[in-house]
Amino acid sequence: MHHTISNENDSHTRSQAAKKSTLVSAVLNIFLSSFQIITGIFSGSQGLIADGVHSFSDLVADGVVLTANKKSSKPSDDDHHYGHLRYETGASLIIGAILFAVGAGMIWSAGNKLWHPDTIASVHISALWMALFALVVKELLFRYMLRVAKRIQSSMLIANAWHARSDAASSLVVSIGIIGNLLGFPWLDPVAALVVGVLIARMGYQFAADALHDLMDRCADADTEAQIRELILTTPGVQGLHNMKTRKMGDRILVDVHIEVDGSLSVQEGHAIAVAVRDTVVRQGNALNVMTHIDPCTPAKVVNR
Repeated sequence: MHHTISNENDSHTRSQAAKKSTLVSAVLNIFLSSFQIITGIFSGSQGLIADGVHSFSDLVADGVVLTANKKSSKPSDDDHHYGHLRYETGASLIIGAILFAVGAGMIWSAGNKLWHPDTIASVHISALWMALFALVVKELLFRYMLRVAKRIQSSMLIANAWHARSDAASSLVVSIGIIGNLLGFPWLDPVAALVVGVLIARMGYQFAADALHDLMDRCADADTEAQIRELILTTPGVQGLHNMKTRKMGDRILVDVHIEVDGSLSVQEGHAIAVAVRDTVVRQGNALNVMTHIDPCTPAKVVNR
């Protein structure tokens, strides 16, 4: 019971931290995108207007994260015996798709500008100051969100933090483009936009692909599996293990394993060892649950191992 309460408190803490950082991101993006679009209109900078529209895509991502954060914290029910943690994985998939679409849009826009360089208008220097201000704010927002995401170990929040970084990258592109425009090199804007568009699309593809693999029951990484294996083998009464399998459930892990115990033990004693294995791995190995199958082994087999 104590472990269950501890896990519930941890889940509540993660949920609150995710909600706070995402709301901070949403509020900042509302103000930034509004100022960027207004400044872009009055300064004649199409790049700044586009960057403001790009900032609004972050609001879509923030909405997805807030919804998934609320849904994933729901306890298990009759339809979802393992809880709702995969809402986070689904959110990472959607954010990855948004990133890919934004990157593809930037590539398309940059290509059109390179094809028709005469469409690039001269801009007022106020656009540069707005772009640089947006760049600083977005970079600080990225660092704040990434720090929170790593502290609570949320892949969904890490994806959203990098979405904020992609917005900072687009502000950098706009700044370079405006500087180039002011210095008489208008082609710098579309070239830089093309490069960053490729980076953003690639980042989106990686997030979406990772989330898709997790939705298809991808196993935990090798280091995590080695840690779980060590926790099981060092549990008193466990003589060995085999057929260990893991699968991701959000940022938690489900474990299936056959543990080998002394065949002369009673059913009650074997059960107690299995419970100890489960409690140890759940408490120290970031596992959501451990399903064990007990196999008896003879003393001779133990010596041979």
